[in-house]
Amino acid sequence: MDKGAVADGTMQPVSRPRETRKASPSNPVKDLPDVLCLGDFEAHARRRLPRPLFGYIAGASETNASLAHNSGSYRHYGFRPRVLTDVSRRSQRRSLLGRDYAAPFGISPMGISALMAYRGDLVLAQAAEAAQIPMIMSGSSLIRLEEVAAAAPSSWFQAYLPGEPDRIDALVDRVAAAGFGTLVLTVDTATLANRENNIRAGFSTPLRPSLRLAWEGVSHPVWTVGTFLRTLVHHGVPHFENSYATRGAPIVARSVMRDFGKRDHLNWEHLARIRARWSGKLVVKGIIRADDARAAVDCGADGIVVSNHGGRQLDGTMAPLDALPSVVEALDGRAAIMIDGGITRGTDVLKALALGADFVFVGRPFLYAASAFGRRGVNRAIALLKEEIHRDMALLGINSLSELDDSFLWRSDRPLSPG
Repeated sequence: MDKGAVADGTMQPVSRPRETRKASPSNPVKDLPDVLCLGDFEAHARRRLPRPLFGYIAGASETNASLAHNSGSYRHYGFRPRVLTDVSRRSQRRSLLGRDYAAPFGISPMGISALMAYRGDLVLAQAAEAAQIPMIMSGSSLIRLEEVAAAAPSSWFQAYLPGEPDRIDALVDRVAAAGFGTLVLTVDTATLANRENNIRAGFSTPLRPSLRLAWEGVSHPVWTVGTFLRTLVHHGVPHFENSYATRGAPIVARSVMRDFGKRDHLNWEHLARIRARWSGKLVVKGIIRADDARAAVDCGADGIVVSNHGGRQLDGTMAPLDALPSVVEALDGRAAIMIDGGITRGTDVLKALALGADFVFVGRPFLYAASAFGRRGVNRAIALLKEEIHRDMALLGINSLSELDDSFLWRSDRPLSPG
């Protein structure tokens, strides 16, 4: 049992050893020189991770149609750069929800990250904190939210909430007590998606011991020793720590699925209840429709994330980038608009901002980086994306991200308007 838990299931403050607070490399740009872009991390993660775990990150739902839409939507757009503009003063700093960040991107919430990289949530959160960008901690994480808030105070917390008012209230109060300033409510998970890709790869929740899993462990010794056994020795069997106000089930327990129940009860009244109870910034994630975006803001949301859950929920859902213009028009500046899904390049970031997003979030590439190289991998990934944006701003002919609008873009499948 984790030393932070007592017999009745309540959580006590835990002070963690120095192992989670290693210093970052002095120059992440020069570290891992063979990794030239975010896409390069995937191959490294594939080699290091057991096939079921890599499949969990890489896969989406059913036919992976939404996943394909996400990346394909960015390829529909090209640029119309302007020239002979002095771009020597360019800056990619961006304000979001009352805070200034060093770049216009952050790290998306990703569940069970600590199964992929040792203390994965802390690795991601501390790298983001050092780089002055936001990281959203997943509600289906295996590390206590209090520990992440203490290590990286500017992190956000993302919750999967059931339609049970007492449990909602208790978790919201726990998140507030931990010191998080921004709560992200994910709303596109009314039921568990059909993740048949996970099953084919050998991944299941709960994790079920088998000869196949044993072989995967033996054939991937770096992960087995560096992540799995290291976690067991220092922290015991991983639990879902943040589904409710008290500790959830261990990842190998048959009862673990009960922690994900009754999400189909969640409705707009629950969002209004959360807004009344939560005094910090409130963000709603998983919006595709303009009318839902308006409803979320009418309920008091400070921001929304246009997202289809990385293609991991309803297969065939439209790409967030394609949904973005209608959401921007519908909200007309009433709330911060963020987007995730399919972003792997600095050019992708600039395309989303040109279409009206205030900020973007990136998921899989950062988890691949953490899985393959730990903290130095995440440092490198952040530095690469910052580098690309800095270079692309110069080539686009802008000094400030506020200069971006859709006049800098063209679509290959539509006639180009004069101008």
